[in-house]
Amino acid sequence: MTSQLYLITPPRIDADFAVSLADTLDAGDVAALQIRLKDHTPDEVRQLAPDLIRMAQSRGVAAILNDDPQLADELGCDGVHIGQSDGTVKAARAIMGKDRTVGVTCHDSRHLAMVAGEAGADYVAFGAFYPTGTKTVEHQATPDVLTWWTEIFELPCVAIGGITPDNAAPLIAAGADFLAVSGGVWQYPDGPAAAVRAFNALCEE
Repeated sequence: MTSQLYLITPPRIDADFAVSLADTLDAGDVAALQIRLKDHTPDEVRQLAPDLIRMAQSRGVAAILNDDPQLADELGCDGVHIGQSDGTVKAARAIMGKDRTVGVTCHDSRHLAMVAGEAGADYVAFGAFYPTGTKTVEHQATPDVLTWWTEIFELPCVAIGGITPDNAAPLIAAGADFLAVSGGVWQYPDGPAAAVRAFNALCEE
């Protein structure tokens, strides 16, 4: 199986972002959109997210909210992505139900990934693979963790952290099912739509 693009919003967006998002999603194959509005309050997320969710879902793109299962459920998201400090898979599953996605950040840890898998997560996310401007990198992952995971487990794995069209190839080769990208799309020199096309071309090689 080839890799797919898992798009993450910038941490802060303005009213014009929806237009840019529509063009970006229409540029090619995007499997999921993670709404990760870290620089907004929960009330602002409640106002901003519904348009983004509709935009994704109307295109067959899974809308996944970062951190907050309760809010993900309230907003009608297709899933939630939780970090190690955002509660347990079991608690998130109780809120989201069995038909919606629960993904888990596992840093560079094989142990955390196995624990998440055993707890019933729908995917595990490894990273950061490269320096990233989106968050402080405390855990440095290497591509071999992706290869190890995909050789042993059927559960999908996501690669995250500083991924661009220029550095994604080793992660695809290592077996990443999804490439989670924020700055590599939104700050791409030729624009976000061109970034989606570039990632799609890489994934199809």
